[in-house]
Amino acid sequence: MEDWPSREQLKSVGLKGRYELLGLYEGTPITHRDQGYNLALPDRITIFQKPLEAQCGSAAEIKREIVRTVKHEIAHYFGMDEERLHEIENGGGS
Repeated sequence: MEDWPSREQLKSVGLKGRYELLGLYEGTPITHRDQGYNLALPDRITIFQKPLEAQCGSAAEIKREIVRTVKHEIAHYFGMDEERLHEIENGGGS
């Protein structure tokens, strides 16, 4: 967990406002790995505390949002893109 996303992290996902990014998966999704992957740095999921606190109104809401954010970032690890995740989160996934 980090307090805030760095400028580089925001830039990597095309965001400018530091309040917009709640979590970030950094790594190579398993769907894009090849035989040379064993030399790569470990994958990493970071949760950003301050944006979560700013967007949530209670401790219970923070807990729910952390669970949702971690699931979202794990889905990136499995190769899902933002469009597909939004589809699933909005009830359009099968």
